[in-house]
Parts: sequence; C-alpha cells; structure tokens
Amino acid sequence: MGEAAILTRGLTKYYGRSRGVEDLDLVVERGEVFGFLGPNGAGKTTTIRLLLDLIRPTRGTAEVLGMDVRGRGVDIRRRVGYLPGELALYENLTGEELLRYLANLRGGADWRFTRSLAGRLDCDLSQAIKTLSRGNRQKLGIVQAFMHRPELLIMDEPTNGLDPLVQLEFHRLVRERRQEGTTFFISSHNLPEVERMCDRVGIIREGGLAAVDEVESLKRKALRRLEIHFAQPVPPEAFAGIPGVRDLRVEGRTLTCSLAGSVDALIKAAARFEVLNVTSPEVSLEEIFIHYYREEPGGGGEGHA
Repeated sequence: MGEAAILTRGLTKYYGRSRGVEDLDLVVERGEVFGFLGPNGAGKTTTIRLLLDLIRPTRGTAEVLGMDVRGRGVDIRRRVGYLPGELALYENLTGEELLRYLANLRGGADWRFTRSLAGRLDCDLSQAIKTLSRGNRQKLGIVQAFMHRPELLIMDEPTNGLDPLVQLEFHRLVRERRQEGTTFFISSHNLPEVERMCDRVGIIREGGLAAVDEVESLKRKALRRLEIHFAQPVPPEAFAGIPGVRDLRVEGRTLTCSLAGSVDALIKAAARFEVLNVTSPEVSLEEIFIHYYREEPGGGGEGHA
C-alpha cells in the first residue's frame, strides 16, 4: 500500500511526571478511516498534538505522509486538515472572513467547493463568529478542515455540538472524501459514530494502545453475550467454573452470561439438559470498549487528554 499516512514508533510524551502517551506504535494506512478511541485523559489529544508538531515528544518518532514531524511540521500542516477538540476562532470576524484568511495562508482554496461545504452543513458564513452557537462554530471548524481538500484529516471529536441531521451530512462527507483517497484519523468517544464510519479502530488506555483492529474483527474477539433457554429449570452449579464464562446468571429456565474464547465447554454443559434455544446478540463497539476498560486501575490519572 506504500508509505503509511501516520507512523509512530515508541512515541512518548511526559508532562513532568505525568504521562501523556507512552511507547505508542501506530500505523494508519493511506485511504482508511481510522478511529482513535479512549476516555478523557487516555492520551488521544496528546497524540494528535504530537502528530502536528504542536508539542514535542519526550522520546520516539512520528511520521505523517512520509515526513518526520520534527523536521517537516510546516509542510505537513499544509497537507493536513485539522479540527481541534477545543476550537478557538477569531471572534470579530465573520465565518467567510475567517475562511478567506485561512485560505490565503494556505495559498488559496476553491471557494466554490468551500461554499458547497458550508451549504451542506447549513453553516451561515455571514454571521460574526462571536454570535455563533457551539454547534455553528463546530460547523465552521469542519468547513475549514475540509476546504483545501487535504490528503489527511485529523479530527478531535468532530461532531461535538452538531444536531443529528448535520452529523449525518458529516458522515456523508467523510465517505465521499474517503472514496477520493483521503485518509481520516478521528479521535472520539462517540462509539456508535465510530462504528458507522471507521475501517479500523485503535483503543488507547493509559497512554498506550490496548487494541488495534478492524471493527468486525474486534467484535469477533470480544466478549460475547449468550442466552440459553431450557425446557426445564436448571441448577446454577451445573455451570460453575466453566473457562471463559463471566457474569453467569441462571433464572429458572434461562441462563445468561458473557463468554471469552471457545463456547465448547459451555455448550457441553448445557447439552446435559434439554435446550430450546441459544441466542447471541451482536456485540457493539461500546461493549468492546467497556471490556478493555473494565479492569482499569484507579487513580493516578495524568490530567491531559
């Protein structure tokens, strides 16, 4: 597939004694939509700032579009669209004035395309930024990130404050640009949204990657939920100590549990009784996420996203 859009090796950032990210090894391929998941404080925003050379690493390296971020930060930012999680805008300008200013800094932009973006997102460019609601500021931020048709879009919580219809239009924009070869790196804790948009996801925990995989593959590897219906009530002790079984509940003729790994031992235990039905509801990305964090050590948060 050629050089990666994003490549990090041992990327580490400490704020004094507090950990931002540690030994982060990450590959985002060109043309994919990559979701970067984690709660506040896990290291998502720190990673983005390192990729854009807005802060410097304690150790390790990062490349964006084949360029080292330490030596080519300006070149990288010309080819990347960026939407920060905390959007700061020039309050006294109108939306159009801001976009024209940014377009001039980048050496120009296709104004017809920019106006089309604004129209699709119902973004009024004539209003002063200081009068805009949070959602309308977010729309303007999305337009500025897309308007120069960047090769890579790095977006931190892109749909914060957007109403559902605008969120759907944003998803369509992502799909269209991806079909034209644009790469997306989307940091979010909106798990249903990531599940709809992304090809692969990385789950960051305590500054390091807990998992990186395709959404469907993660679902297959995750804890599954099982529900077994029997013809007659069954004794709970008949299912005690089965490998991989968690959260076991037996209520009369119904057994429910979560299961990691093979179902063989559980099915053999159930087969000693008359089984009427076995169901396994599809696991969501949110449940996978909770699984990776359910045993997270308490305390000692580093205070940086």
